[in-house]
Amino acid sequence: MRTLALVTCLVTVLHTNAQRPVWTKEKANTWYAGKGWLRGCDFIPSTAINQLEMWQAATFDPATIDKELGWAQSIGLNCMRVFLHHAAWEADPAGFKTRVTRYLDIADNHHISTIFVFFDDCWNETYHIGQQPKPRTGIHNSGWLRDPGKLYYDNPALVVTLEKYVTDILTTFKHDRRILLWDLYNEPGNSNYGDKSLPLLEKAFTWGRTVNPDQPLSAGVWDQKLTTLNAYQLTNSDVITYHNYEPTDAHQRCIDTLKPYGRPLICTEYMARLRNSTFFNIMPMLKRENVAAINWGLVAGKTNTKYAWDTPMPDGADPKVWFHEIFRPDGTPYDPKETALIRSLTK
Repeated sequence: MRTLALVTCLVTVLHTNAQRPVWTKEKANTWYAGKGWLRGCDFIPSTAINQLEMWQAATFDPATIDKELGWAQSIGLNCMRVFLHHAAWEADPAGFKTRVTRYLDIADNHHISTIFVFFDDCWNETYHIGQQPKPRTGIHNSGWLRDPGKLYYDNPALVVTLEKYVTDILTTFKHDRRILLWDLYNEPGNSNYGDKSLPLLEKAFTWGRTVNPDQPLSAGVWDQKLTTLNAYQLTNSDVITYHNYEPTDAHQRCIDTLKPYGRPLICTEYMARLRNSTFFNIMPMLKRENVAAINWGLVAGKTNTKYAWDTPMPDGADPKVWFHEIFRPDGTPYDPKETALIRSLTK
């Protein structure tokens, strides 16, 4: 009897820890076929400088989220990509999940589905809970945070917390129809990390496939030079996500390179006007190719992403040509011709 009990316990543990395989191409394409053409933005409310300011209890701003997602709905957008941060969860797991639920309620009321992002290798390497810094005048994304950033390399034991975080969020929301996709890691290898990011990327996919949510898992390719990371991402993603801020011809070549993988394509970042990646030339192409179109930015605000990556404006003047964003803080469009085009494409 003791032997049988031990065997039963072992089988239970193995079953509990089993990873489901990558979705078949057939399953991925069937899933995508039921979604219609997806179009939306990388979203953070204009009142938040970074992920912590968005999600901490003291600065969570459902009124602004509701207002700004209403503007998105008004031009026919139907999905948002939204960054989480493990530090906000670690400080207040229950409250964090309550706020995520509140966000999902608001988005769903506007017929908007959500892609949530876990980890991120971009911008500031350190962070702290509590009051967040004010924007640096005229500087693009001056307060945006990596996750987990430098702390992961200074304190490798952080991986225990990260696993609990990812597992808790995925388990809590694994059957939530309002969530479109789990984007496990934004731009792994950025900030000169390179292949140093691969072990955490691998862990994220392992944790995700072990929880096995209803929604697909992915991590977007973004730099063709990161060959090892790209190969892993493309092999392990249920659906293919990618970033491209290039003009039409280069973006088309990117799509043509990814098509042979035979999986749905979701562009989770595009539209940088000064790089000739605009709504006018890219969004119609993405619709024609049935590629989901998610541009960076909805409303100009504390992230300062109306300013270009590499062109700070120390006087804080309004740039002649905005880099990202669709709406001004009062809800008027940056360019009414753009919003008219978006409406025409989303009818």
